[in-house]
Amino acid sequence: MARGRKVLELLTTLTSVVIISNMRAMPLMHRRVVLAPDAFVEVVIWIVPKPVAPSAHAYKYRLAYVVAGECVLRYDNERGKGDHRHAGPESEPYVFSTPERLISDFEADLARWNHEHGRA
Repeated sequence: MARGRKVLELLTTLTSVVIISNMRAMPLMHRRVVLAPDAFVEVVIWIVPKPVAPSAHAYKYRLAYVVAGECVLRYDNERGKGDHRHAGPESEPYVFSTPERLISDFEADLARWNHEHGRA
């Protein structure tokens, strides 16, 4: 991880006060953090006027950890699949609650992946 600092701290605090009425998708966060010469994290979160079915919340998101050109960890929601996470080739449902919790869960998985792969 970035020299002792948590990824969550590097990505900063989310802005959570918004007005959603008659609007298009609105970017909430778009950050790319380089963690090593061959690894980076990218976090993209949008507020959307209607949920991305079958999700029930007003966010569209993609959080990815890329190592040596390969996406090894990803959380996202897409139409038809809903909220889910990928760890390598495997995919499983993810229970979304808030953007802050999403980032925290992603950060925990990132730390676990780094530990399991000797990248701590």
